[in-house]
Amino acid sequence: METRPAPLPDRVEGTDLVLRTWRPEDVDGLAEAVTRNIEHLRPWMDWIAHEPLARAARVELIERWARERDAGGDVVLGAFSDGAIVGGTGLHRRRGPNGLEIGYWVDAGRTGNGVATKMARLLTTAAFEIPDVRFVEIHHDRANTASARVPEKLGYAFVGEAAAEVTAPAQVGIDCTWRMAAADWQGAR
Repeated sequence: METRPAPLPDRVEGTDLVLRTWRPEDVDGLAEAVTRNIEHLRPWMDWIAHEPLARAARVELIERWARERDAGGDVVLGAFSDGAIVGGTGLHRRRGPNGLEIGYWVDAGRTGNGVATKMARLLTTAAFEIPDVRFVEIHHDRANTASARVPEKLGYAFVGEAAAEVTAPAQVGIDCTWRMAAADWQGAR
């Protein structure tokens, strides 16, 4: 019998940032935040091509994210500061049984203020509290230099580059991989 992996955290709190799962009551706020950021996110995020979603489709998406997390899959989180949506993030099980990947996006009005770095710091710490997680990775397209600064600031090691499918307009098709080992994160803290 196969054991289900431990659920990923549904809430992580920092001093001025709360990361928590999206709830059905967030549907209108999430829709407004995504719609406001479509042109900001279009160059890098492939999922933005499907926006704007109808309200019912967005509710179903939030419900699907909850089911996937509850089944031991990925967790998709909203990022909130003083109750306002400032972005989105998540932990993804794309890296095998002992690794997680962090993804993130930040509201255009909040870029340059360290929001993505705070999200990644909180999620890196939370990831290493999960049994059997030995490493966390952050991936970005080589052209996305803003995303590259996040793992660099946090002390992630640059692992290398690999050819990747271009899925959004500004991508050049070179995936950059950054990795943090559990022992290195604990030592750095």
